[in-house]
Amino acid sequence: MKRGVNFHLDFIVDQLTNSIRNVITGDSFQTEISRFTRTDCKTTIKKHGWNFDRKSELDDDVNEVYKLTIVGNPNIIQGVLSIRKEKDHIFMNLLENAPFNIGKSKQYEGVAGNLVAYACKVSFQAGFEGFLAFTAKTKLIKHYEDNLGAIHFGGQRMLIQTHSAKMLVEKYFKT
Repeated sequence: MKRGVNFHLDFIVDQLTNSIRNVITGDSFQTEISRFTRTDCKTTIKKHGWNFDRKSELDDDVNEVYKLTIVGNPNIIQGVLSIRKEKDHIFMNLLENAPFNIGKSKQYEGVAGNLVAYACKVSFQAGFEGFLAFTAKTKLIKHYEDNLGAIHFGGQRMLIQTHSAKMLVEKYFKT
């Protein structure tokens, strides 16, 4: 069983939306989350502005790697998530917005929140009561506390507990 490197996550939660929203028009688009495949690696490369190597995430047999797309448009990846199941929680290894969803000229908001909510949903499904841990960059700890209801529990480690996880899942996944 391989174990990869823990990244210090630096995603920005721009908005908690019910889906993702076009920044210019304000139109909302329903999303779907599916498994990220080796074929997807061809379009999510540094040359196209992506930061992380998803091949290494796929090669690590404990990771589950997912992509977020708009319903009806599965070829444009809006964001990528890599998680792994631990003994009593889900650990979020990696979350990356598509390059066109970052910064002042981003096309869609709500991508990061959508992916974090999905990780919380997986935690509930695994019997972990929504518990989700990740390692944050120091400058974003307060941002995650304020926007995700995460708690800082030492070093750069963050934790989303049941109450906050439930709110995120209910926001994005109407069941």
